[in-house]
Amino acid sequence: MECRYCRAVNAEDDHRCQRCGRRLRMTPVYTGQSAAAPKLEPEPVIVAAEPVKPRLQVVAYQPTLFGSRDMPFELPVKGDMGIPEARLSHSRPRVRKPVSASQQSLDFTPANPPQSAEPVIYCDAPVAGTAHRLMAAACDGAIVLAGMTLFLGTFYLCTSFYGGALNLSLNKQTLPLLAGIAVLFGLLYNILWALGNVDTLGMVWTRLHLVNFDGKKPDREQRLYRLASGSLSLMAAGLGLLWALVDEESLTWHDHMSKTFPTPY
Repeated sequence: MECRYCRAVNAEDDHRCQRCGRRLRMTPVYTGQSAAAPKLEPEPVIVAAEPVKPRLQVVAYQPTLFGSRDMPFELPVKGDMGIPEARLSHSRPRVRKPVSASQQSLDFTPANPPQSAEPVIYCDAPVAGTAHRLMAAACDGAIVLAGMTLFLGTFYLCTSFYGGALNLSLNKQTLPLLAGIAVLFGLLYNILWALGNVDTLGMVWTRLHLVNFDGKKPDREQRLYRLASGSLSLMAAGLGLLWALVDEESLTWHDHMSKTFPTPY
């Protein structure tokens, strides 16, 4: 007999399917003969168990340490279900405790008030022009060239006196040597005047003197710092010197870095 649920083939005398366990006949099999119709046995109904709802755990919170501050009034609540608006509730005003006459007050006035700072000196000295600076630099360069020529001439006479020969012609071998000697003489010349804290001879002859941004005479450290920053302006392909052509106050890089500048007098 074929099961009408799972289509499995069973024996003719089987009452339930061997695979799914369901009844194979609509009417049960009975042994006794009776005129009454056999009583149908209903199939058992499986009722699913209801899920158990977890109980909510009541947590006892710690009460607040401070009293709630009542608002001077409650906001009116409007509703469509006939809920009346809340009435205004006034809170009790706080009473300020009277201050005792014997209570002292704190004095926040500083014992030593800061004195007024000295006024900044405004320097209205004009900056020397580019032509005036070039004239002073040319005078100093001529002095350096004269000292270098005197040194090389003395060295040449000494070598020729002892039978040696010095080649002073400009070629690929002597040009770097002469350039290095010129740079060394120039640095030595400016360092001596900076250590003496005075202006160079070229500035004196062209009537220039060095001042700082406050209009005062610079010290020895400022002069040495100006010399170092001036070397940086030259090593940057001369851009530090050309900056004076586009600067608003005609100042070079070493003028800005050392906070000094030449001015005519």
